[in-house]
Amino acid sequence: MTLALAMILDALLGEPKWLWDRLPHPAVLMGHLIGRLDQWFNSGPARHFNGILVMLGLVLLAIASGAILAQLGPVVEILIVAILLAQKSLVQHVQAVALGLGQSTQAGRAAVAMIVGRDTKDMDDPAIVRSAIESAAENLSDGIIAPAFWFAIGGLPGLLVYKITNTADSMIGYLTPRHAQFGWAAAKFDDLLNWIPARLTALMIIGPMAYASLRSDAAKHRSPNAGWPEAAMARRLNLALSGPRAYDGVMQDYPWVWPQGSSHGTGKDIQAACTVLWQTWAIALALVIAIGLL
Repeated sequence: MTLALAMILDALLGEPKWLWDRLPHPAVLMGHLIGRLDQWFNSGPARHFNGILVMLGLVLLAIASGAILAQLGPVVEILIVAILLAQKSLVQHVQAVALGLGQSTQAGRAAVAMIVGRDTKDMDDPAIVRSAIESAAENLSDGIIAPAFWFAIGGLPGLLVYKITNTADSMIGYLTPRHAQFGWAAAKFDDLLNWIPARLTALMIIGPMAYASLRSDAAKHRSPNAGWPEAAMARRLNLALSGPRAYDGVMQDYPWVWPQGSSHGTGKDIQAACTVLWQTWAIALALVIAIGLL
C-alpha cells in the first residue's frame, strides 16, 4: 500500500512551497547533475557514445540510490514517492491558465508559458486553451501514471530510473545541433519507459470501448507516446488539439489531433480537463489498491 498512500499524500499536499523554498527538490538536483554531465561530456567526435555512457551511468546511479533509500523504511519510501509524483501541482498549474484567461488573454499567456515550451506571446485564447490541455494530458502520463507504474514494477530503483531518464529527456533529448547525438540515448530510453504508461493513461482517460479507435489520432503526434493521452483527452472533451504552433519564432505545421472536435476551447474546457485529471488519478488509485489487496 506504499504507492496508494504516496498518491494520496501527493494529492493532498502537492508541492509545499515552504519546503522547496528551503530545500532543493530532487528533480532540481537531477537537473543540476544532468546539466553538468552535458557540459563535461557533450563535445568532441564521440558525442553519441558519450551520451550512451552518461545514460548508463545515470541509470546505475538511480538504481543504487533507490536501493539504499528503500532500506530507510516505509515512511521514508512513502515520502519519496509522494515527492516524485505531481498530481496536485499539475492540476494547480493547469487551473492557473483558466484563472488567467478569466482575467485577460495576456494573463492566460503568462500562465500557460509556465507549463509549455512553445512560443506564447502571440497566442489567442483557443491556442492557450489547447496548450494547457495538451500539457495536462502529456504530464498526466509523465508525472503521475508513469512514475507510479515504474514504482509498482521496480520499487524506488524503478521510480528513480524513470525520473532521471525523463528529466534527461526534457533537458537533452531534443533534435538540436547540440543534443541530437548526445541526447539520443536519453530520448530513446525515455520513449521506451513511457510506451506502456502512455497507453495506460489513454485507456484510463477514454475507457476500453473507445480505446482501440485512438491509434490513428495518436499516430499524428510527433511523439510515439504523448499522442496517446492527448488523443484520448481530445476525444473525451471533443476538442481539436495540437495543430500549428511556433517554437523559437518558427511556425511548425503539426497536424490536428481529433480535427472534428471544436477548435474554440474556453476556460471551461480547461476545468473539464482538470476533472479528467482527477478522475484518471482516482481510477489509478483504485487499481493500485485492488492490486495491493490481491
